[in-house]
Amino acid sequence: MNWFLLVVMIVVMFYPGLFQGTIAQIYEINFEAKISEINRKIDIFAFCEPQLLQDRVVLILQMASMRLIMKSLLVNIVRGIMVVLSWLPLRFHYFMGDILSWVVGKIFHYRYSTVIVNLSRSFPDRKYRELDRIAADFYRHFGEIFAEAVWFAGASYRKLYDSGIVTVTNPEEINDYFLSAPSMTVLSTHCGNWELMGGFLGYRTSTGEKVAIEEEDIQVVYKKLSSEVFNEVFKRNRVAPLEKVGTECEVESSNILRQSIRQKDQRKVYIYPTDQCPYWKAGRHPIGEFMHQQTDVMLGSVGIACKLSHSVMYMKMRRVERGKYEMTLIPICRDASAMTPEELMRKYYDLLEEEINETPGNWLWTHRRWK
Repeated sequence: MNWFLLVVMIVVMFYPGLFQGTIAQIYEINFEAKISEINRKIDIFAFCEPQLLQDRVVLILQMASMRLIMKSLLVNIVRGIMVVLSWLPLRFHYFMGDILSWVVGKIFHYRYSTVIVNLSRSFPDRKYRELDRIAADFYRHFGEIFAEAVWFAGASYRKLYDSGIVTVTNPEEINDYFLSAPSMTVLSTHCGNWELMGGFLGYRTSTGEKVAIEEEDIQVVYKKLSSEVFNEVFKRNRVAPLEKVGTECEVESSNILRQSIRQKDQRKVYIYPTDQCPYWKAGRHPIGEFMHQQTDVMLGSVGIACKLSHSVMYMKMRRVERGKYEMTLIPICRDASAMTPEELMRKYYDLLEEEINETPGNWLWTHRRWK
């Protein structure tokens, strides 16, 4: 039964059109055919026939409404399957993750050329055998990311705390930087498992001291995925443990400037994934070398931090062993207005390079970072 659910989940996520077609058949609706039929009837004198135009508008609105219903249904199906699977032990998910990593890495060679090119340019002094070992370690970790994301789907603070999957190592320093500034900007990475960040408030701390941040204080910035179904599924999944705010804490990257200004008198924590290749609308800003390669970056996150005098921290997520991570927020500055955006981003990438060199297989090497 569990295998069946997993197969259904994968099909729904990657081939939603199959389910959309099935639903359309159930309701005996073929909107495209009906619209095409009306279009054939509309000729140069169509504007003299209001009824035809009215029928066309009604059908278009019906189709849009039905698509929204189908999207909602698909999202709920996938989320429901993931929640059911999340009840299974984490070791089961790792077993499935190992199968996934083998299929992705050994059978389909998913972005293998991108991985090897990124590794060879980032570690020019290492031999191919060592690069191949790092790639194999990365693909194992890639499977673990998906395994942990499914397990996380039904997470609660109690479940996360009891599992000990993540330990926050410096709660006192985090509280200091949060409480001593108007707001705090946290620059995250694609090291460790970024899909687990939503459980930040439920994780154990190394000293036992509670982090002085509440759910209402958190704002997570994200870039919308091209697939609406996939986007909504992972948007909900990332904040599964948050009992009060849910997806309200997630802000699409194009809206974050307005949101930050609107909330400038409220103490917030803004979490940005920062190590991607710049979006075409965000602008490209050179900061010199990162991993032996000339690198362009986006400055939006640190630009807002400079304008609003935020404290800035770097989120390090070190994989200690399977099922165990250490999360450390490393200080970059107490008052971003005292530095330029370029200086802040340079410090961020220096810390990221240090983390990658410590655990090379821990970063997302399939990403085309240097386009």
